[in-house]
Amino acid sequence: MKYDFVIVGSGLFGSTFAYAMRQAGKRCLIIDKRAHAGGNVWCQEVNGIQVHQYGAHIFHTSDLSIWQFVNQFVQMKPFVHSPKAKYFDTLYALPFNMNTFEQMWGVTTAEEARLKLDIETAPYKKQKPINLEQQALQLVGPELYETLIKHYTEKQWGKPCSELPAFLITRIPIRLTYNNNYFADLYQGIPVGGYNPLINGLTAGIDIELNIDFLTDREYWNKQAMHIVYTGPIDAFFNYCFGKLEYRSLRFEHRLLEGVSNFQQHAVVNYTSNDVPYTRIIEHKHFDFKSTPDTVITYEFPQAYNESVEPYYPVNDVANNARYRQYRDMVKKDSRLIVGGRLADYQYYDMHQVIASALHKAQKHLQNET
Repeated sequence: MKYDFVIVGSGLFGSTFAYAMRQAGKRCLIIDKRAHAGGNVWCQEVNGIQVHQYGAHIFHTSDLSIWQFVNQFVQMKPFVHSPKAKYFDTLYALPFNMNTFEQMWGVTTAEEARLKLDIETAPYKKQKPINLEQQALQLVGPELYETLIKHYTEKQWGKPCSELPAFLITRIPIRLTYNNNYFADLYQGIPVGGYNPLINGLTAGIDIELNIDFLTDREYWNKQAMHIVYTGPIDAFFNYCFGKLEYRSLRFEHRLLEGVSNFQQHAVVNYTSNDVPYTRIIEHKHFDFKSTPDTVITYEFPQAYNESVEPYYPVNDVANNARYRQYRDMVKKDSRLIVGGRLADYQYYDMHQVIASALHKAQKHLQNET
């Protein structure tokens, strides 16, 4: 066989795994069904602006080893993610912090904010949350829930909050300080020049073939390497033998606004009201603090998933997780197969988690060889 590994997917997992294996002297081929490498972190330069084609990507981690690993390939420019939320005509600060509470309730001290939160959430404290709506009411009460959570979340997932699992809301920070930094990680930034140089660094010297759909000719690709590293939807790999897993998809509408130097004064604005169909608008130049006469904005529309669109978010409810475990057991029976990434692991990952997972699985495979 010409290769040790055929790696299906050139996103962060596939590219990182390939890098680790090339460092170990292994022969790798990366194939990808898209016309470009990089998966969802791929950027396109438009009028001097790096446009995140598949949604905003802000790199953040508290793992120094992962931060140093990424900085081998790119220079990271500091960037503090502090999105705004627009509810009809009013802008609020995110994540929930003293700026939010002062604007909504007129409180100016942590004690006042805590007292107000206690009053708002008191009627919901005795019950154990069994869905997202109950969890949100217990965390922040009805006013914040209605204004900043309910409609945004229902647009995002295509279901009423009363039908969504409670754990989805636990990712939102609540702070009694005037701190708009969404992430609490020690290291946070965006690569100078976008994410393409990172992917180029990870895949330097590695064969890549684009516009290739592994699943349509898997017999051929299985003959090209000792191992297959698969990063696509795990249910598709096994021909949906246990049924289809649920995902949510996204549609991105990119617009170049010539002669508009500053559209929304912020990189990311979430739209939490139900009067618009999109969940957020991204203005890409603000990731790089670019001073250009034009700007590029992206409208992000959540949509139902089907096989003609890209899967983005796994729907990790009880039924889907049980079905995924059946597919995971199938992976364990195939010694040639390695899977990883958000779709193959059926797990929501941040970028640093994907890289850490790829490095870990590569190291584990090498150890098992010896």
